[in-house]
Amino acid sequence: MSKMLEEIRQQPAALDRTLRGELRSVERLRNLLAKRRPRLIMLAARGTSDNAAQFGRYLLEITTGIPVSLSAPSIYTLYQARVNFEDVLVVAISQSGESTDTNLVLERAREQGALTVGITNEPSSSLAQLAEHVFLVHARREKSVAATKTYTGQLLMLYLLAYGLGARIDIDDLRRLPDWAEAALKLEPEIAERAERYRFMDHAVVVGRGLNYANAFEFALKLMETCYVVAERFSSADFLHGPIAMVEPSFPVFLFAPSGVTWPALQEMITKLDRLKAETLIVTDSSNRQAIELGKHAICIPVRISRKSTRPEDLYTPIPYIIPGQLLAACLATEKGLNPDQPRLLSKVTQTL
Repeated sequence: MSKMLEEIRQQPAALDRTLRGELRSVERLRNLLAKRRPRLIMLAARGTSDNAAQFGRYLLEITTGIPVSLSAPSIYTLYQARVNFEDVLVVAISQSGESTDTNLVLERAREQGALTVGITNEPSSSLAQLAEHVFLVHARREKSVAATKTYTGQLLMLYLLAYGLGARIDIDDLRRLPDWAEAALKLEPEIAERAERYRFMDHAVVVGRGLNYANAFEFALKLMETCYVVAERFSSADFLHGPIAMVEPSFPVFLFAPSGVTWPALQEMITKLDRLKAETLIVTDSSNRQAIELGKHAICIPVRISRKSTRPEDLYTPIPYIIPGQLLAACLATEKGLNPDQPRLLSKVTQTL
């Protein structure tokens, strides 16, 4: 069994440890931010962590109303630009805490007056030394090059950051995330069987929207780095603005399809893809009855994650929804005779400037 698959299975426990381990620290940050509310949030990350940051952008803007920017590290590392960080919260996200350019962004931001937060899996890392406030993903050492449990741990920390900024995030709902992740893991036998169908796949499209847009990036990245599949990633809106023209019979398209505000547009897209005879597969949960009725097209997490309330129905879907994607990538790599733990030319820590 691959280490990647082992680490995918460890996610419920890792999520539970992270929530229990960091909630008190987040409460302290919440008190601080109530007195020092930022006018802007900037998220700095690379790779899988950058996909987590993409999620953070949607989550934080939706739940706090504060504008969020994704950092372009080359502005600082190559162009040596000075930026006005007054009243800005800068959050660096890194599994290892040793991403050179991410750390440099944080260092420059702190020098220029920003309030800084670091999210990492490594308490003794350079990032942990640089940030004023450090929050740990309690995933324990991740051995596979393909990040899985650290990605979902970072998403959880971004929920906690939103809570720290005063968002209406229900901590009791966050406590349900390990159980929802466990429910997603029960799909492993079904996904392993489905992976055989995609054994000769060499290109694909992954589609998500809103809070699951980041998952489209992350699932595509997993397909690229572990299965060597050319995987393009789009929001459903962008996909209709041209790229859908490349779809032909049997073209693989994977979609994240929770109930809620994103479902009507995704449902319309699925109908178009069916007319094109594309090879579509959607990830959903038991609350989306219409998606489940698609039968062979659906991987359904057997719990109701989306519920009608004053918050977005799909607010807590991203963590359990990425797990079927992780499982499919790990199982497909095995089907292709590849080692997902050691993709060619890649190492666990990537340092760029």
